[in-house]
Amino acid sequence: MSSSGLLWSCASQESKPALLLLRKALVWPHPGAGRAFMLLWVSVLVLAPVRGKSEAASKPVISLHPPWTVAFRGETVTLTCNVFHFHAPEKIKRFLWYLEGRMLRETPRNTLEVRDSGQYRCQTQDSLPSDHVSLTFSSENLILQAPPFVFEGDSVVLRCRANAEITLDTMTLHRQGEVLSVSDESSDFRIEQASLRDNGDYHCSGFKNGCCSYFSNTINIKVRELFPRPVLTASLSPSVSGKSVTLTCKTQLPPLRSDVKLWFRFFKDDHMLQLGLESFLKISTLTTRSRNPPYYWCEAQRGSSGVCKQSQKSQLRVQVPVSRPVLTLSPHGASVPEGYTVTLTCKAESGSFPILYQFLREEVVIQKMEPTRSMKSVMSLRAEHSGNYYCTADNGLGAQRSLPVYLTVTVPVSRPILTIRRPRSQAVEGDVVELYCGAWKGSPPILYRFYHEDNALGSSWVYNRGGASFKLPLSAEHSGKYACEADNGLGAWRSETVSLDVKVPASRPVLTVRTPRAQAVEGDVVELRCEAQRGSPPILYRFYHEDNALGSSRVHNREGASFKLPLSAEHSGKYACEADNGLGARRSETVSLNVTVPASRPVLTVRTPRAQAVEGDVVELRCEAQRGSPPILYQFYREDVPLRSSSAPSGGGTSFYLSLTTEHSGNYSCEANNGLGAQRSEVVSLSVIVPASHPTLTLRVPGAQAKVGDMVELHCVAQRGSPPIRYRFYHEDVPLGNSSAPSGGGASLNLSLTAEHSGNYSCEADNGLGARRSEAVPLSMSGLTGSRSGPIATGVTGGLFSTLGFGVVALLLYCRLPRKAGGRPTSDPSRSPSDSDIREPIYHNAPAWLELQPVY
Repeated sequence: MSSSGLLWSCASQESKPALLLLRKALVWPHPGAGRAFMLLWVSVLVLAPVRGKSEAASKPVISLHPPWTVAFRGETVTLTCNVFHFHAPEKIKRFLWYLEGRMLRETPRNTLEVRDSGQYRCQTQDSLPSDHVSLTFSSENLILQAPPFVFEGDSVVLRCRANAEITLDTMTLHRQGEVLSVSDESSDFRIEQASLRDNGDYHCSGFKNGCCSYFSNTINIKVRELFPRPVLTASLSPSVSGKSVTLTCKTQLPPLRSDVKLWFRFFKDDHMLQLGLESFLKISTLTTRSRNPPYYWCEAQRGSSGVCKQSQKSQLRVQVPVSRPVLTLSPHGASVPEGYTVTLTCKAESGSFPILYQFLREEVVIQKMEPTRSMKSVMSLRAEHSGNYYCTADNGLGAQRSLPVYLTVTVPVSRPILTIRRPRSQAVEGDVVELYCGAWKGSPPILYRFYHEDNALGSSWVYNRGGASFKLPLSAEHSGKYACEADNGLGAWRSETVSLDVKVPASRPVLTVRTPRAQAVEGDVVELRCEAQRGSPPILYRFYHEDNALGSSRVHNREGASFKLPLSAEHSGKYACEADNGLGARRSETVSLNVTVPASRPVLTVRTPRAQAVEGDVVELRCEAQRGSPPILYQFYREDVPLRSSSAPSGGGTSFYLSLTTEHSGNYSCEANNGLGAQRSEVVSLSVIVPASHPTLTLRVPGAQAKVGDMVELHCVAQRGSPPIRYRFYHEDVPLGNSSAPSGGGASLNLSLTAEHSGNYSCEADNGLGARRSEAVPLSMSGLTGSRSGPIATGVTGGLFSTLGFGVVALLLYCRLPRKAGGRPTSDPSRSPSDSDIREPIYHNAPAWLELQPVY
């Protein structure tokens, strides 16, 4: 990179002059030391420490591949946990990954593939968690993609993507609702040299000509600081100590931009001293006695035209380190009574002003003073003021510390406090309690004595500031008042009394069940009585049925408790009670109770092998009472006539099997009786149906011999079978039509004959229990003519409509068409009754399809 482009200064950044103190090695005569000399030294004054450096060094950073925070659902993003300098990579054994604050996975490598939206963090075994990275896997049609981190000076690519099913003609990038760029060729938008003015909310939109518009998600871009404002520091050069100084321009790049190269410029007043990649400058000679010393400052810049920042302006001056201070106490003495006043004085004999003084006791700062020549502090002594005292002096060239001075404050013993420490909230017989006596102030050693109702229990010497303990195994006689006493030779004090009440645990209770009769019956009210012979009241009694709580009662005397229970069938089982006075619950032995339940009204179920009961089937009559104590006697009835009885010794129901005949149709019921009253079921009706028998087919023609043009009636009837019966007619096994007989009997089909109608006819009867076919009946015709065969043959193939609606249409046409064709109405009284079964063809002039209509 050419340095010619770096000659300009970060003029836009204002800087205020500051004083950079240079500690220079000089020879200075020490007063009172003859020709002795003291060597001054040089250190570094950091004007503005780089914030966050140590914290950033201990946190990994997550990077993305591809480098977008938004992707389409189903895509994969690879997370990389980057560890920067604070660990050797070979020492990292595992990486911990978190999603939304919850542990997601542990991996041996620093990469993880993810497909779920959320906030991700990573961490090594010895590092802090990384900052979170938010990922969104979108199911929208259009998304805007951006990198997770943007720093000053970065060239940022924003990508507007449509899903694979959409092709867009133009894409537009918006910031804060304003249009930034429009593109019809590329979906990428670039921000060159990102700065704080590029902060804001971005989204993109897409347009498809002649169709529609799409809008993406919104991404907030916040440009981060690439590096903080540099700090100019100064230090002596080891090679030319005292004659030269090294100026260092200090700043810090973030871990994710550690590969960025910074150029540094050093200035003296308004003249540039050095330009390059080195962040330090060595000044050969110093002019330290000038009345107006020059100002030094530096700049750090990214590349030739990137981010540029300037340090504060500083001057170099000579300073003298402070000497070791001396601490004195007044009045003198190693032991001072509490309440006295003591004065502490700290003074350093030499050192450049200003000097900051501090007083410390046992490494804790107790007082600071503004810069001054010496320091004094007056203290009114208390017990806690005993200990080692120090003072320090510091003028910025290294703090100096005085020799320690030990001060003892003697304190009379205070009134002690007695504490009784027990293993539980209440003192219980058999427990071991600890009596602890402690005086919050008083110089040791202290003698502690313990008392019960003014009777001495024991004593103990304590040679530090703690208290004393006395352990006591409790018995019933240890209830009463306790006290303790503290004495350190400056006066004895007695504590306030503490009462102790020793409790007795409840003994195992006894449960008694009182019933109104010898046998417990559903509906009776029983009394459960629970009582413990020993135990400190109050006692809480609880009652249980099969470990299920029934109720409880608290008794404040030594009597027991009762619980009344109205019985139901569910109350059979084992009962127990529990006594609890807060010192441990005790449970009684169990007591069994058997509740006898009258039989409920039974339910009769008729189980048939098919949807309908058919003659010859075997049906199961099942009678069962849902409730009732066994054994239960069941009785079956048909039309109130007893059929059979059966007992169920273990409860449940019983069954009775019946092979059906037609006589078994009727009303059935059953009865349940367990000695506590008989119960009759509801009536169940059973209807036995009979399968259809083989039908008989009859052909009825007008004359002795059938001929073309005759109207023939096919009549089919089954002698046996439960209605309804559906009849089907066949010509040479080709279906002609069908008809239903809802109330039994037969059915007919009328057919206008053609030459093709010669052959065998049959019919079929079916009432849902299996179709039965008749014997075949042949039909032959004489006198065949060709003039009528064409249209008649066409109509035969249509068959017969089977629904009632088409039958009505056929009847209406039958009544009306004769008048149009010159025929007689069907109600012509001149026809004899015998003609009803033999009908003449009446459709000579009708359209061919009308001949398809059957007449029943």
